[in-house]
This record gives sequence, C-alpha cells and structure tokens, in this order.
Amino acid sequence: MSFPKDFYWGVSSAAVQIEGAWNEDGKVPSVWDELPEGKIAHNETPRIACDHYHRYKEDVAWMAKLGVKSYRFSISWSRIVPYRGVRNEKGLEFYNNLVDELLAHGIEPMITLNHSDMPIWVRDMGGWDNDETAEAFAEYTEIVVSALSDRVRWWFTFNEPQCIVTDFTGQTPSGDEKRGTRGIMLAHGKAVQTIRRVSKQPAKVGIVIMGICLQPIPGVMDEETAKNVTFSDMARSMGMSWWMDPLILGKVPAPLQGVLSEEDMKTICQPLDFYGVNGYFPANYSERPGRPNPAVRPGLPRSQIGGVVSGEIIYWISKFCYERYHLPILITENGLCDGDWVSLDGKVHDPRREDYIHRYLIWLKRAIDEGIPVLGYLYWSIMDNFEWSFGYDVRFGLLFVDYLHDLRRIPKDSFYYYQHVIETNGADL
Repeated sequence: MSFPKDFYWGVSSAAVQIEGAWNEDGKVPSVWDELPEGKIAHNETPRIACDHYHRYKEDVAWMAKLGVKSYRFSISWSRIVPYRGVRNEKGLEFYNNLVDELLAHGIEPMITLNHSDMPIWVRDMGGWDNDETAEAFAEYTEIVVSALSDRVRWWFTFNEPQCIVTDFTGQTPSGDEKRGTRGIMLAHGKAVQTIRRVSKQPAKVGIVIMGICLQPIPGVMDEETAKNVTFSDMARSMGMSWWMDPLILGKVPAPLQGVLSEEDMKTICQPLDFYGVNGYFPANYSERPGRPNPAVRPGLPRSQIGGVVSGEIIYWISKFCYERYHLPILITENGLCDGDWVSLDGKVHDPRREDYIHRYLIWLKRAIDEGIPVLGYLYWSIMDNFEWSFGYDVRFGLLFVDYLHDLRRIPKDSFYYYQHVIETNGADL
C-alpha cells in the first residue's frame, strides 16, 4: 500500500547553511558569520555556503524535477532586520521571490522563523538571556508574516531549540540553559500569537524539536522503559519533554520549576496545529567514560558523524510523541550524512543513503498504518551544505555541491531514488 494521498513529500534546508551572500543587499552579520578561529572545522564559514541566494531559481527547478510537494526553509533574521526597528526591503524581496518561484512550480512553502540563526546586534543586547529579545523576535515575526502569509500557510517558530541553548555562538551569553530556555519559549509563544493575529489566511503553526528518543532493544530495554526514559528529565535541555511539556501541555518540568512563572506560561503555552520532529538516530547508544553501555556493540551501522542508523527510530518517535502530545506529526528532517564524492564517471553514487531512506520510510509507513497521523516526510537536505561546526566535510544532500570548483549541483543516485518514491507515493517500498 502507498502513503496517504495528501502526504507531504518534501525536503528541508536552513538559511545559514545554504544562502551565502552574508553581507549583501542590507544583510548584517549573524552569529555564524563572525565566529572565532577554531570553532568550525578547517576555519570554514557560511559566508558563501551554497550561494543559494543567487541560485535559488536553479535550486527550485531541481526540487521540481525531484517532484516534492513541499519545501521547508528558514528565514535569516539578520537579512530582514539589520537593526531593531529597521526593515530591510531587499531581504524581504529575496524571500518573496523564493516563495513565488516555489508556488510557480507547485511546491508548498513551509517557513521556519529561526534555525539556529541570530543577528550579531541581538546577541550583543543579551541574546536569549534578555527578555527584550523575545519581543524583538515577535517584531521580526510580524514583518515576515505580514509580507508572506498571503501565500504561505505553514509556519515553524524554531528549529531544534535544544541546540540553540547549548551551542557555542553566544546566543545565551550567560551559558545558563534554563535562562536561555525561558527566553526562547517566550519568543515562541509571542511568535505564535503574532502569526495567528497577522496571517492573511488560516495558518498551520508548530515548532521543530530534535527527536531525542530511545527505542526498545530486545534484552536491553522494553517499550515502556524506552518511552519513560525518553520523556524523563535526564536529558534536560536536550530532551523533548523539557520543551514540549510547557509548550503543548502547559506543564513545567521539575528542572524548570521556579524558572517559568505562571505569567510566563500564559504566553508560552499556545495552541499548535502539529508537532514537527527531526528524527535521525536512537538515543540508546550514548557513551560516557567509566559507564559501559550494554546497547553499544562492535559493528553498529553509523553515519559519518557517528549516529547509529536505525530506521525503527522514526516509528518510535512518531508513536511516543503522538501518544504524549496528541498532535499530528510532521517529520521535518531525516537523512544520512556520508563522505560523498564525484566518481570517475562524473556521477555521485550513494547507495547507503538510498538504503537509509528506504529503511526509515518502511518504519514510518508502519506508524501510519497503525493510525498515527503523520502529515509528511521532509528529507534533510535538498543539497549538501554548511553543516555547522563540521563545516563542509559532512554531506547530507540529495544534490552534491561542488565546493572545490563552481558550486555546481550534481544529483546523486539518492535523488533519483527519492524521486521514484515520490512518483509512486511510496508504493514500492
């Protein structure tokens, strides 16, 4: 059987990772543009990245060839608001043009307002430590939604807030994960309120969480234990319940008692339309010095950066999250990073990525067959990109980007595999 008729097959990306044009048309530096030496592999930067800013029409044409129904991308805050109270029309023009190009090719635009990005001027006013940042984020949200919501229905406030409060870009200058959490949660709540108030058409609003989830392992962990540990307080700010219990259930986890006030919760807990989750690997295999993990065994299949490959985890993420939060699930990221290169025949052969997509979709289909409302699957990513602290070594894309020469895009074998999956609506899995 195939996937549901209205299933959203798509791809995802993020502004920092693909756009480039870091100081063009009124954009000011983001925290990623001016990191100290040694923070990024080989001292690389996202200042050029994939040059999507100038090549967006070509990239949308590739998406159309792929056959996707949706594209989730993020907006660069520093391209829209170079200084507080200042609106950059040239930055808005880029996103207006991108949205129009997507719609002209029958692709639904899905917008993430913050994907680990922050203008330097916001960091300098205290970042997420400062309550004013949440208000500044709401102002930025209003500008974007006012400009694009006549054509855009799908909105995500943040992508993986877990990573924002634990990264090294200074977005929480104090380094206090609780303080940073409160700032991001307030910004999320204010952004949801703004979207609902300003949107020119009925909006679908959510947030994207990194799916830190354990899966049952025979002889090691049963289903009930896996679910309980997934939503325990052990993972702290990296855990899903740290974020989603307050945002969806209006429940404050024990570690945040005394941090989030009743007044805060009135802003933070806003009705959401779906639960966006990035699912890559099971969290069963963490290793700490002096604490052997019985789940870790030699020969486990791993991605280029060490995540254990297990298609099963996408089923458990969907199941556990739906049972706890009772919202439709959208898989907003899933993909394999590998050490791809151009072969002597001029093509990029990536059989492991094809196999990875196949495995994960089989398990996602099981979730759907069991009645879990999964809205769609957005592969990460449409193209190779700047992978944060790993620089450009790590490749997730369906399109190979030739950084050594002219940034040309080369469709990998996995591009054509996913194209077939979409064409058949997953019937051949």
